[in-house]
Amino acid sequence: MNILGIETSCDETGIAIYDGESNKILSEALFSQAEKHALYGGVVPELASRDHVTKLIPLLKLVMQESNLEPKDLHGLAYTAGPGLRGPLLIGASISHALSKGWNKPCVGVHHMEGHLLMNLLEEPAPSFPFLTLLISGGHCMLINTKDIGDYSLIGQTRDDAVGEAFDKVAKLLGLPYPGGPHIEKLAIKGNPNAFDLPRPMTKDNHLDFSFSGLKTAVLYTLEKQKNPSQDFKEDLAASFQEAVAETLLIKCKKALQVECLNQLVVGGGVAANKFIMKKFKQKLPGVDIFSPDIKNCTDNGSMIAITGYHRLKNGQTDDRILVRPRWDLSEI
Repeated sequence: MNILGIETSCDETGIAIYDGESNKILSEALFSQAEKHALYGGVVPELASRDHVTKLIPLLKLVMQESNLEPKDLHGLAYTAGPGLRGPLLIGASISHALSKGWNKPCVGVHHMEGHLLMNLLEEPAPSFPFLTLLISGGHCMLINTKDIGDYSLIGQTRDDAVGEAFDKVAKLLGLPYPGGPHIEKLAIKGNPNAFDLPRPMTKDNHLDFSFSGLKTAVLYTLEKQKNPSQDFKEDLAASFQEAVAETLLIKCKKALQVECLNQLVVGGGVAANKFIMKKFKQKLPGVDIFSPDIKNCTDNGSMIAITGYHRLKNGQTDDRILVRPRWDLSEI
């Protein structure tokens, strides 16, 4: 069963073809707009939509050619229906439905975060159900008890900033480009992670929710006390911020694993590409099997939409009209 997946929720245009029988990606292509949006310090929805319009068809032709497949060899299409930016979502949904009608193939809109959640099923070895999932990205920070495909219990989430959003905002305070995560990680390499006593928000509370706005504000206040921060100062502050984020995530994951009686942790989303955070997890969670995708699969891509679409279509779920949900809770799928 070959499924074409299309991802356009934000500023990455991703297309891939997934073979459900072999659990393999047959071909994939990705175009990132990060460099363009870096000029504005964040994603501009109108610019993102325009780029999706111009890039989708060339990428589609590329993956079809590389896979040696024709439309008749496909069994269905999947696209990101939400959450995300309305304009970019509509581009992917519209093209998917047009192809669906033209090729006479079923089509289904899927949840973007479920895509990140299921991406690890492509790894060798793959996690077995049930497991704890930590989804950390620019727009989300969630803890999920993943009982089976389609059976998810949200047990914790951010109450304000997503963790990736906090990285971007702190990067801007430090004069670093967008997206901020990779730049903070690079700056922090030479810094002292214990140089500044930054807060670990909500880690002493019994619940499993997150908060990162206070941590971001603490970085701001620390910077304001230093009129002309040196490079060493910025390196230490970046390292201390990254350490605070890693410890906060770690403490919450430890609690969640204990409460839910789980011994597998799956980490997905763009922030899962942070090597420091992943190393921290592996060092501090002995006895827990930890899974995360290849770095190239941590960020948004068509493969995660194709694999999610495969499971939805296999269960008979299809869409007969264009429908996007910019705000879509995972518990609603």
